[in-house]
Amino acid sequence: MNRYTAPLLLLLGLFSAGVANAQPLLMVRAQQSFPETMLALQGVISDHGYRVSRVQRVDVGLTASGYATDKYRIVFYGKPEQVRSLTAKYSQLIPYLPQKITIFAEEEETLVTTVDPAFFRKLVADPEAHVIFKQWRSDVESMLDELSEAE
Repeated sequence: MNRYTAPLLLLLGLFSAGVANAQPLLMVRAQQSFPETMLALQGVISDHGYRVSRVQRVDVGLTASGYATDKYRIVFYGKPEQVRSLTAKYSQLIPYLPQKITIFAEEEETLVTTVDPAFFRKLVADPEAHVIFKQWRSDVESMLDELSEAE
């Protein structure tokens, strides 16, 4: 297994969460180093009105399993009231909320990827929830654009 196989398997596992339908991913390559992109990511999340609930290190577990890795993190974020309300009404959203963004270093670049929030429409038929998912999609696109343009 080369050094990129483990991260690819990790991403596939993170975003599968038991749903048979393919989940579209949104991804950008940031030109900044991993630490700078990580800091910028947390800033753009906050700037868009979301709260980072936790950051999970993934590289430690991969390294302990014998994989050569760079830096990997999963950033969990959301608007607490929306997450509570949506998961209370739609238990099928529990594995997906709060939302997650995976950030990892690949040689000199940093990749940032997440599940497209439009995917959630397949799980919930409520038009009111669809309005929220549409806003999330817009916000995520804006966040990723900011990260990809940062120098």
